[in-house]
Amino acid sequence: MKLSTTLLGQTFQSIGWLIFIIFLGLFLDSRFFAENYYENGQWLNNILAVILYLYLLKKGTPRVREQLFYALLIGVIGEYFFSLFLGMYTYRLHNIPHYVPFGHAIVFLGIYLFSRKQKVKSHRKQIELFITIFIVIYSVLFLVYRNDVFGFILTVVVFLSLRKYPKERLFYLSMYFIVAIVEIVGTSLECWVWPSIAYGKFEFLPSANPPAGISLFYFGLDRGTLSIYKRRNKQLWNRFKRIRKLQTVPS
Repeated sequence: MKLSTTLLGQTFQSIGWLIFIIFLGLFLDSRFFAENYYENGQWLNNILAVILYLYLLKKGTPRVREQLFYALLIGVIGEYFFSLFLGMYTYRLHNIPHYVPFGHAIVFLGIYLFSRKQKVKSHRKQIELFITIFIVIYSVLFLVYRNDVFGFILTVVVFLSLRKYPKERLFYLSMYFIVAIVEIVGTSLECWVWPSIAYGKFEFLPSANPPAGISLFYFGLDRGTLSIYKRRNKQLWNRFKRIRKLQTVPS
């Protein structure tokens, strides 16, 4: 049996390369790399992120290319709004690194590809249960040991939001899992930092660095990307919904 036909193989094909890219890119932008190897490591990451984005853009289907563009656009707007305007978090050099919006689009695509893999879809319920258990344990530990009230509330809102999108549950749960990795690696390497209270303003909302449920804000990028695509491709999207409905009807 080929590895690419197994659940493990298809997971590595989509999520595996994504996690590797996350670790490599954030290491290049880390304070450790800047102080010990090359102070302009962030620019190395910028260049690599743009090259990878353009490669995925070239290799992707028309739908993938369109959604990658929307994800990049929303990522740029979101970063400037949440980081510079609201002060929700601060990057190491007090800027918006160019690789970040491209990274948002790449993460979106990686999880999209993962959720579309045949073996992943056939084990959907088991994967959803596994990630749900992980999220509950992760958020509770952050609440108890890091006083992460803000992150715990965000996690509760995540679960409440998923009730509206049962068919996209696997995608959003996977997004939470990957965002948790991104945030833990990024803050540990001091690429960015979150204040000890939400937005640095609300003392009644203590926050960890990073907050556990911050993937909720990534959901905004995902919903925005999908919403724009559906509005610009109404006929294609309606055809897709009819096909999906037929596939769920018992034979």
